[in-house]
Amino acid sequence: MKWSKYTIKTTTEAEDFVSSMLADLGVEGVEIEDNVPLSLEDKGEMFIDILPELPPDEGIGYVSFFLDSDGDNEALLAQVKEELDNLRVFVEVGEGTITESETEDKDWINNWKQYFKSFAIEDIFIKPTWEEMPEDNQYECVIEIDPGASFGTGKHETTQLCIRQLRKYMKDGDKVLDVGCGSGILSIVCLKLGAGHVSGTDIDPICMDSARENMNVNHLGEELSDFYYGNLIDDKELQEKVGTECYDIVVANILAEVIIPMAPVIPMRLKKGGIFITSGIIDFKEQQVKEAIEAQGLEILEINHQGEWVNITARKN
Repeated sequence: MKWSKYTIKTTTEAEDFVSSMLADLGVEGVEIEDNVPLSLEDKGEMFIDILPELPPDEGIGYVSFFLDSDGDNEALLAQVKEELDNLRVFVEVGEGTITESETEDKDWINNWKQYFKSFAIEDIFIKPTWEEMPEDNQYECVIEIDPGASFGTGKHETTQLCIRQLRKYMKDGDKVLDVGCGSGILSIVCLKLGAGHVSGTDIDPICMDSARENMNVNHLGEELSDFYYGNLIDDKELQEKVGTECYDIVVANILAEVIIPMAPVIPMRLKKGGIFITSGIIDFKEQQVKEAIEAQGLEILEINHQGEWVNITARKN
């Protein structure tokens, strides 16, 4: 199979914003090229022994994504161009031009695995399925993940923000709705921490298989979870399947552009006193999301930050 490689010329400041925008449009992975020197922290994260010598950083970055050369990509490219223009309101996008080239078939979806290593969030140990358990394992719970082509290794700041809030607010036996479940990592965390049942939804059908497979890997029975394909925002049938006023917690690790239109359907999913935990919010959209949640009558309990990402936790009174 041949792949078309589309490269957006942008600024280093806008790289994360452009990457998030592409993810929101369903692009499965991106490649970023720039001349920003790696910090010592980056060096440890990327397992690089010698920092490379780079040309001077001129603030220019290239964000590339890959699409099937035989597919009809015009509609998606038109959306990308439109969203690039929308981003200019918030960040210096630079040229924002898109160039196309062709690349040979390669296992680019799996190449990232060399960078996904085991890590801990407090006493929760998260490891890829292809790594062995450490001999000195002293963690409260261990979670194994193989995201495949779906989103969610647990290492991203937004996922970590959600996990910390789940630890704080979830009670034994709680019923949880995981909106935008991806690989199922947050659903698995909930069950490992004592949830009685989880339901997950996602607009990507690949996630249904990925989440179920990760449940099996973690020895969690099928009766503990249900996963539904569809868009909770406007799919009435899905809303009925998921249920009304029956969840102790709704967690959504999705971008602000999705959380805002989704906010009106959240209170109807929650029990009285139920908790809404959300992240995936880039810092400059914090106020918009906060206002959208408050407009639905939910009380903001906490706002937390990690890097440039934001978590908002609210309650239905």
